[in-house]
Amino acid sequence: MKKLSALTTAWIVAAGLAVLAQTNGVAERFTAMAVNMNNGGTGTIEIVVNRWSTDAERTKLLTTLAEKGPEKLLEVIQGLPRIGYFRLNGGLGYDLHYARQTKGEDGGERVVLATDRRIGFWEASNQPRSIDYPFTIVELHLNNDGEGEGKLSLATKVTMDKTHTAITLENYSTQPVLLQSVKRERATR
Repeated sequence: MKKLSALTTAWIVAAGLAVLAQTNGVAERFTAMAVNMNNGGTGTIEIVVNRWSTDAERTKLLTTLAEKGPEKLLEVIQGLPRIGYFRLNGGLGYDLHYARQTKGEDGGERVVLATDRRIGFWEASNQPRSIDYPFTIVELHLNNDGEGEGKLSLATKVTMDKTHTAITLENYSTQPVLLQSVKRERATR
């Protein structure tokens, strides 16, 4: 029995270290200038990732999206723990439930962040087309220096990028909020 207990303890410690190693125990912080393409408004966005999503979380999301569609994906995302946040202009933050980074073909990286979208009273009661897009997705494309550009979509359709086996915006080239001057920094907790 002691052997099983020691093995279980070792597994729990190893799993915990693997999660910490994803951000080296220090949160990743990104800043950018957000430009709303619908009305020309601008602001500053801050994104903090306390830990990257695990392979198991990614697999769960991708399997749900592939087998049950985006409708069921919302339930799964809402059930994931908070792993960071993003906020606009220093205001209230929105919890992030998914954060994944992959190496880009040019040596840089692609960061995809996802959460459920807050739906206000008007939208819930009037049920416009946007009600069918309950996700907030942020996609960043960074170079080797941790700088780049991105997109933020407060109401979008998500799809699976089969090439990179990742969740992505349905149409990255035409999203309403551009993120310019994206920079990676180390955050303090």
